Amino acid sequence: MSATLNSTHILEQLKVIKDPLIGEVIGHNIKASDIHITGTSVAIQFDLGYYLSTEEQQDIQKQCIECLSPLGISQVNVSFIGGVQIHKVQDGLKPIETIKNIIAVASGKGGVGKSTTSVNLAVALAQSGARVGILDADIYGPSQPLLLGVKGKPELNAKQHMIPPKAHGVWVNSFGFLVEENRAAIWRGPMVVQAMNQLLSLTEWPDLDYLIVDMPPGTGDIALSLAQKVPVVGAVIVTTPQDIALLDVRKGVSMFQTVNVPVLGIVENMSVHICSQCGHAEHIFGQDGGKALAESQSIDYLGGLPLDIKVREQSDGGVPIVAADPQSKISLIYRQMARRLALNIASLQKDTTHKFPPIVIKR
Repeated sequence: MSATLNSTHILEQLKVIKDPLIGEVIGHNIKASDIHITGTSVAIQFDLGYYLSTEEQQDIQKQCIECLSPLGISQVNVSFIGGVQIHKVQDGLKPIETIKNIIAVASGKGGVGKSTTSVNLAVALAQSGARVGILDADIYGPSQPLLLGVKGKPELNAKQHMIPPKAHGVWVNSFGFLVEENRAAIWRGPMVVQAMNQLLSLTEWPDLDYLIVDMPPGTGDIALSLAQKVPVVGAVIVTTPQDIALLDVRKGVSMFQTVNVPVLGIVENMSVHICSQCGHAEHIFGQDGGKALAESQSIDYLGGLPLDIKVREQSDGGVPIVAADPQSKISLIYRQMARRLALNIASLQKDTTHKFPPIVIKR
């Protein structure tokens, strides 16, 4: 069998390899250059563009051994290239030097759990091994300081840049640190956009794989301006299943499409309520509305989250559910959504502008 062993045969067998966390097929991304054959021994290199835990790497190695056993291979060595790459942003903008990928988390309207989703996605990405930050851009209702249990104002460095505090593995900065508690921010749209740009650029972010931007709700001037001026690789839209929320989500999808920002997925929050006393499941806000919308718009459905008191309690207590109880069913859903998001980002067009020096034409 080894006499006829070649990369074509191996690639064909490896097409069935799946991501252990979400069951998504990833084997088709392996290239011939990722395979090295020495006699009856094969070395396979995975460059997924996102991070895997040690257990997940071992699972993939086991899958590789099982699917290649019919070829008579004596030894299978699997290695993983860690790291997240930089991806393309909107035309006319360029990625921020220390931040590889900025993701906008938005909602068509308020009250759908956008901020809670943002912080749990951020913590889940950090738990996978990525370096993650979260920027609270919701000037009128900043909630990330509460959700992450962080108080006070960021310290300043010698350049008068804010040093973002770190909580639960995530670096954070927020309008909430700059506005006095219990005082309303009475700012007009242009002021908010200018302040947002300053908050982004005057923060001494460490080298980050992902920066989650918790956007203001709605599709008004502020959200549109931020979507145009912040160099994002894509957006996640949070909704609830009911028709009134889905109506506004369609507007949100249209807004991001207008400014050429890909929608990386839809999260359906409060998809079902499970009674804590009897376990009865009830679709209070409708059933599968977000999923149906994602399918109709050809957008990835990242997943649905139940309405659960634990999520609210942990959020109010400053410890996101993914950090407080990482093995819970809800935390698993968040981790699966974060993985799908990371996979979708990895499939985007890579940014190449940083690889080429600027061209200056002199006469």
